Amino acid sequence: MQQHFSLADCDVVGFDLDHTLCRYHLPQSARLIYDSFAQYLVTEKGYDEDLLILSPDSLDFCCKGLVFDIEEGNFLKLAEDGTVLRASHGTKSMTPEEVLEAYGRREWKHFNTVSGMVSRTAKYYLYDNYFDLPGALLCARVVDSLDQHDGQKKYDFWKDMVAAIQHNYKISAFKEDCGTYFPEVKNHPDKYLQRCPESVKKWLKQMKNAGKILLLITSSHSDYCRLLCEHVLGNDFEEYFDILITNALKPGFFSHTPNQRPFRTLENDEEQEALLSLDKPGWYSQGNAIQLFDLLKKMTGKLDPKVVYFGDSMHSDIFPARHYSNWETVFILEELLGDKVTMPVKAESEPLEKKGKYEGDQLKVPYFVSKQWGSFFMDRLPGLENAEETLVHTWSCKCISTYSTIAIPSLEAIADLPLDYRFTRFSSNSSATAGYYPSPPRALLPNEDSVTMK
Repeated sequence: MQQHFSLADCDVVGFDLDHTLCRYHLPQSARLIYDSFAQYLVTEKGYDEDLLILSPDSLDFCCKGLVFDIEEGNFLKLAEDGTVLRASHGTKSMTPEEVLEAYGRREWKHFNTVSGMVSRTAKYYLYDNYFDLPGALLCARVVDSLDQHDGQKKYDFWKDMVAAIQHNYKISAFKEDCGTYFPEVKNHPDKYLQRCPESVKKWLKQMKNAGKILLLITSSHSDYCRLLCEHVLGNDFEEYFDILITNALKPGFFSHTPNQRPFRTLENDEEQEALLSLDKPGWYSQGNAIQLFDLLKKMTGKLDPKVVYFGDSMHSDIFPARHYSNWETVFILEELLGDKVTMPVKAESEPLEKKGKYEGDQLKVPYFVSKQWGSFFMDRLPGLENAEETLVHTWSCKCISTYSTIAIPSLEAIADLPLDYRFTRFSSNSSATAGYYPSPPRALLPNEDSVTMK
């Protein structure tokens, strides 16, 4: 494979919506998501009311790439070879000795399935995007609470957590004003959503003018998609895209066959009959990458049009687009921002008296470098006190270089570059830092290990 990647060589440019084209104010959205799940567990399932109280620094627990070992109540940070680098029982960090005793120096028992990106299992859950992450903190606190009251050894609350997620994010929730999440975002969009920078809008138009086909493929339902797009791009947002696909149910969009997941037309945000094929550009629901690619062949007049897809979830966007469709993939990784300096929280756009109920305490920008979990990219193997320390790549870091073409902190980071700019891509024979733009994370640079490991 060639060493460089350029948007000029792509016929089709596709985008995920949430945390890709639409960026959120993370501290505010994290708090809202946490509250929306916690409210459900407390009011509908009778969990401890203490779960509703959240201290400002507790979101430090949230770190992308964590795996929740559901039966044990443990959260794990994995090395690229599947060994456990750090762990916590509930919110409480385990010592290196406890990690070694519980997990040894061997591959974690479910590593094979988790590294195949298998997600539907009652054994573990992989936290890899900002919509899920506040749920990790809630689950950890539920474990703490159950330990305190019941002294449990095996945990079976996961079904309640799934119910909380479904209650807040189900397709009809937006329309029905159900749950905590959608009503709050509808009422205070400015508080949660960042408007798309002018440079990015200009860049989208530039690509369209250069003859590229632009796609939006999101798992959000059409009504929520419209709210987001009107807010971040403007009322003319549909003009930016040739094809819009909502309720795409990724990663299934990439892995399922046309029979399993046909496209559907929409009328007033209601899904209509299944389509046998996709014949023209427009707005569709559900669907599959196979029939989409057939349409792209027709539209470009090419047997094998080159597609690049931008997304923020390794599990739902990057891995399946590369693995099943062999598309080029650009991974949006906000952690690359916080690796240098913590980004300041933007000033609120509303006067004080209008502020919503989620703003009592100012939360820090979450997730960039967690004190509890350390670098997203590298860590030390847990050793006993006097053992020689070895630095290793995390499993999350290995996934980035394996499945992404390049990784960037935001669309804004590349919007001002010429379309024929040549990025150095990740490849097996290049250095571990080659595909990061504009610069690699500090943790991956030599002699910088003291910065983010502690």
